[in-house]
Amino acid sequence: MLRYLTAGESHGKALVAIIEGFPAGVSVTKADIDQELAKRQRGYGRGGRMKIEKDQVEILSGIRNGRTLGSPITLMIENKDWPNWIDTMSSEEIRAQSPLTRPRPGHADLAGALKYGHDDLRDVLERASARETAARVAVGAVAKCLLRLFKINVLAYVVSLGPIEIQQREMDPVSAARIVEASSFRSLADREDELIRLVDEVKEQGDSLGGVFEVVAWNVPVGLGSYVHWERKLDGRLAQALMSIQGIKGVEVGEGFAAAAQLGSQVHDEIVHEAGEYGHRTNRSGGIEGGMSNGEPIILRAAMKPIPTLYKPLLSVDMQTKQEVAAGIERSDVCAVPAASVVGEAVVAFELASALLEKFGGDSRREIMANFENYQKALFAR
Repeated sequence: MLRYLTAGESHGKALVAIIEGFPAGVSVTKADIDQELAKRQRGYGRGGRMKIEKDQVEILSGIRNGRTLGSPITLMIENKDWPNWIDTMSSEEIRAQSPLTRPRPGHADLAGALKYGHDDLRDVLERASARETAARVAVGAVAKCLLRLFKINVLAYVVSLGPIEIQQREMDPVSAARIVEASSFRSLADREDELIRLVDEVKEQGDSLGGVFEVVAWNVPVGLGSYVHWERKLDGRLAQALMSIQGIKGVEVGEGFAAAAQLGSQVHDEIVHEAGEYGHRTNRSGGIEGGMSNGEPIILRAAMKPIPTLYKPLLSVDMQTKQEVAAGIERSDVCAVPAASVVGEAVVAFELASALLEKFGGDSRREIMANFENYQKALFAR
C-alpha cells in the first residue's frame, strides 16, 4: 500500500513528508521535486511569503544514486522564514507569548481551538495553513516519476477566476503543459491582462478571489479502481484527495453537476471498437465509469473558495473577551487558484500512482512493469 504522512507548521523550521510503499528502482531526483515546488510558488496574486520562500527539497532517505530503494522516502523542505519566528514557534518555552484570540471566518481557527482546547489560535492556524501543501507537492512529484514509466501525464490548469470563465482548448498534453507553464494564471487561454486587472481591483478592495481548476490525466490504463467496494472506487478516491486541499469546496468528475440537468442520452458515452481496441465516442464521464478508469482521459474539476484571510477583515468574536471585533489578519494571498491547481495535480498523481501499484503490484520497477505488460497483452486478447 502506498501512503504518505506530512508534518510541520507554516512558520516552523521545516515541512517533512514520509512516503511508504514506493517501489525500488524508480528514477527520482532532487531536480524532479524542485521543479514541481517552483510551480506551486508562481502565479499572479500570491502574497509576500512567496518572496521569502524559495522551496527546495532535501532528500533524507529512501533514494540512492537517483533511484528509489523500496524503503521509506523522507523529504524535507526548509522554511526560509523560520529565523524570524524562532521565539514564536520554538518547541521550548522561551517567554510569555501574546496569544491570537480573534478567529478568522472561513478558517480552521475557531473550530480547531474549540476541538483541541487551544487558547492561542496560532496553535491551530500554523498547521491548518496551506503552507502544508508544499509537502504534498513534493510527494506528488515522486508519484509523477512512477507515472512517467507508464507514459501517464497529469496536468492542471485554471478554467475560471472569480466571475471570468477561461475558454478551454483540446490539445495534446505536451502542448497544453507548455502553454500552462508559461501563463501567470496557469490557463490555456491568453487572457492575462483581463485577469491581472481583476486581481489588482480585488487587492485594492482588501478582498480575495476564488476559482475553478481542472486536472486531466492522459493515457491512464483501463481498470484502475474497482466497483467491488466503496472505498476502492477511483472517482471517490480522487474526489477525496482534491477535497482535502485547503480551500476546496466542490469537486466534479467529467460533466459533473451539469449532467444532472441533461437527459441520459445526452450524458452517457457510446462505446466503439476500433483498431482492435474498445473506446468511446465522447468522454462526458471524465474517464471513469463504475469507479474504474475506462481508458479515456480522466477529467476532474475543483472549486476553490476565496481565501478567507482578508485585509479588510470580517467581523468575529474575541475568544477572551467574547466581544465583537474585526477578525485577525495573517500574511496572505489575494488569489491562490493557480497554486492550488499545482497541488491538485500532485494529489491526483499520488492517487493514480497508488491505484497503479494496487493493480500491478510489486516491490520493484521491473516486477511492476512486467505485470503491466502481461495485463496489456490480456486486454488486447479480449
